[in-house]
Amino acid sequence: MTTAVSALRLDPLVVPTGQPLRVAVYTSLADAIRGGRVELGSLLPNEAELGIALRVSRTVVREALMLLEEDGLIRTRRGIGRFVAEALPQVGLELLRPLEKVIAEGSGEVTVERMLEELQPTSDFITRGLQVDPRHEVWVQENVLKRDGEAVAQLLEIIPSAEVLAERSPVLAARLDETRAPGRSLLAAVMDIVGPALGPAIYDVTVGRAGAERGKGIGLKASTPVLVLTHNVLLDGKPIYLAKNLVTHGFGTLTIAQSAQ
Repeated sequence: MTTAVSALRLDPLVVPTGQPLRVAVYTSLADAIRGGRVELGSLLPNEAELGIALRVSRTVVREALMLLEEDGLIRTRRGIGRFVAEALPQVGLELLRPLEKVIAEGSGEVTVERMLEELQPTSDFITRGLQVDPRHEVWVQENVLKRDGEAVAQLLEIIPSAEVLAERSPVLAARLDETRAPGRSLLAAVMDIVGPALGPAIYDVTVGRAGAERGKGIGLKASTPVLVLTHNVLLDGKPIYLAKNLVTHGFGTLTIAQSAQ
């Protein structure tokens, strides 16, 4: 039997600079649901009650609830109300997250090993992806993602030089040294520094071959099929991060959530 949620345990609403209020409300509610502070299948308080609890308008609450429903975290029963989903959808590529956090949803110990880090000239791929002048250099990292010691992905990650970053993200330019810390991907470092202002991001998913040089880094033959994820992340409408990731069959499931329109 489904019962109403009598007390919604929400963290204080935090609204990062530049983030729409509806997104902050969505994040607060989604964290409560995923964190187990709201019973699966339970009836949510109505829009007015949620607005009072979060100190926002009903319009903001309604827009946040629409986002939650699109992501499969809640569902609506006409004439009754909105309910938390009976089972939470698996999080995959629909959210901006480093690949090591995506794979950490499964079992096994996940590690990130740095293979290369240096300032390099641009290529056509980088010039187009980051929208930088071909004369500019870029920071390049190659990281190998391992599960229980077995290589399951190779990450080629790129951000603009400090000169370009100074215009697009002064905070990232000032803290560039922090991106070189071992044990995490470049995207994880960028997200920690820049925060929720990042986005939107686009993944292009194709199928390719490991290739002789790339395959060597993850222990694959050149002809081995791999999934190629080209990742482009924007900040205030400008590219701030570019990656080409090779994912092997050992990585596991990559989930992309969809909803009918």
